[in-house]
Amino acid sequence: MQKTRHSEIISVLNERDSASVSELSKLLGVSEVTVRSDLNALAQTGLVRRTRGGVARPLGMSERPLEESSKQQTAVKRRIGEVAASMVQDGQTVFLDVGSTTTEIARHLSPALRGVTVVTSGLNIALELERLPNLHIIVTGGSLRRLQHSLVSPYALELLSRIRADLLFLGCNGVHAQHGVTNANFDEAEVKTRMAEYASQVVVVADHSKLGVVSRAHLLPLSGVHTLITGRQATPEQLSPLFPDLTDIRTV
Repeated sequence: MQKTRHSEIISVLNERDSASVSELSKLLGVSEVTVRSDLNALAQTGLVRRTRGGVARPLGMSERPLEESSKQQTAVKRRIGEVAASMVQDGQTVFLDVGSTTTEIARHLSPALRGVTVVTSGLNIALELERLPNLHIIVTGGSLRRLQHSLVSPYALELLSRIRADLLFLGCNGVHAQHGVTNANFDEAEVKTRMAEYASQVVVVADHSKLGVVSRAHLLPLSGVHTLITGRQATPEQLSPLFPDLTDIRTV
């Protein structure tokens, strides 16, 4: 029952920024004492933020439009994109996730690549890759999320189930020692998780501001990540908890 209540509380915060104890008590059909206990437990995990008389999304957890997030940590994302793009080799099939950091990967892919297939759920990424005539580009299809210019279920999941990739470059909203890799949007999380399932190697690209952060939707544990590429601004306090589950961490 407690896990069910916790899931419902997170679902409420997925729809709006905050909720009061009295509102949640009526919604869940339990006492306010029980709600407060649930909120305190969730706050300790970082999934919610306690406020006077209620609960709110953690600071920084709200999803921003792609154009806005692209203006944050610009230089770091550019370096991450360059390093990640250099990992792609001729003949590979690559899943390229949506987001501002993965867009930088698309911008830095070499025109000299041959026989590479890129599968993406990002419309803006597909447009970026049009400049590379030797790449085979597959767009997943699905319902449009205007905020991120991304395509989500149901059709995206069906197409991804038919493809096996050598590499996945995965964007996210949080990388945490206990809670793994997480994302702000549940619909996009479905696509990201499916990509990870069908990729031989998962490379998470996340600037240092996302380390130690927990967002709403779980993608995969750290044990499912082969490489993390992050910014050189990452501190030892941010990086040390990620070991030993994640041993290949590249700071750029």
